[in-house]
Amino acid sequence: MGVKYAREYEAIIEELTDALLEVDGSYEFLEMTELDWEELEASERRECIRTMADDVFYGLGTEPVLELGGGRVTYDAGTHRIQVADGGKVTRLIVLV
Repeated sequence: MGVKYAREYEAIIEELTDALLEVDGSYEFLEMTELDWEELEASERRECIRTMADDVFYGLGTEPVLELGGGRVTYDAGTHRIQVADGGKVTRLIVLV
């Protein structure tokens, strides 16, 4: 299926990275412990989450809902949007077109 987008890919990934950094326990997707995560510098955390954002973006093309730490990332193919939620609260809506 794939995720359809018309915006610049890098801009989408940067926005998704910012959103994923706000999700509690997002590092669990990377199979890291909280201690491992806390030992990283902010720039290292961002780089890890940036790499994860690529994986999440492409993963949404086959699975429209991905559980991520304490949150969830959902792709709505009808509206071409990615919704990022931390717990039960939507924290970001990323428009792809």
